[in-house]
Amino acid sequence: MGTLRAILKNPDDLYPLMKLKLAARHAGLNPAGATLGFLLPMLHKVSRSFALVIQQLPVELRDAVCIFYLVLRALDTVVNVFSCGTKEYKVLMDQFHHVSTAFLELGKHYQQAIEDITMRMGAGMAKFICKEVETTNDYDEYCHYVAGLVGPSCQNCSGFRGEEDLASDSLSNSMGLFLQKTNIIRDYLEDINEVPKCRMFWPREIWSKYVNKLEELKYEENSVKGSAMPQ
Repeated sequence: MGTLRAILKNPDDLYPLMKLKLAARHAGLNPAGATLGFLLPMLHKVSRSFALVIQQLPVELRDAVCIFYLVLRALDTVVNVFSCGTKEYKVLMDQFHHVSTAFLELGKHYQQAIEDITMRMGAGMAKFICKEVETTNDYDEYCHYVAGLVGPSCQNCSGFRGEEDLASDSLSNSMGLFLQKTNIIRDYLEDINEVPKCRMFWPREIWSKYVNKLEELKYEENSVKGSAMPQ
């Protein structure tokens, strides 16, 4: 009933919603000649936010960005040493040859853009394998590597240049940081309760003003402290 009420209040949203729903039903396409039905369905399983949006892109760009996302998701899984995430992450890694095959069938400019971001992101994430996020500067740097680099690289994939650029690198980086920090905040309880525990990336500089240990924020008696903490 709540959904129907929302649609009646915003009837212009009905067509885009139906379009996205139909796109999800037809996720078993065969991008870049990879094994039938693997890439787009896998994208939907490992992406919470981007799968349906990616699927609205023109076919060639959709395929490239889909592969791009799965490569970066695999990189993130390797950095986490398979300790965090769902079983779908393991499926992606076990069958990553499908992604590799599709990548090698992309145009050279797509390959170069994906290679560049993967190497830069991997180097940045490696820096934080043993380094704790202590300060807000650390926080921004970590989020830059895992999300801020993605926007400019997607523009490289799409071929936008010069006057056609959709956004400056600075604006893209800021948007990436915003999205990554939102994910970190949203997933706090899930990550802190994970066995084995996923790493937490809120900076000590912020949370140590409110609690002695970051996991203490999950207790109800600290809820007021958590809500007052700047993000």
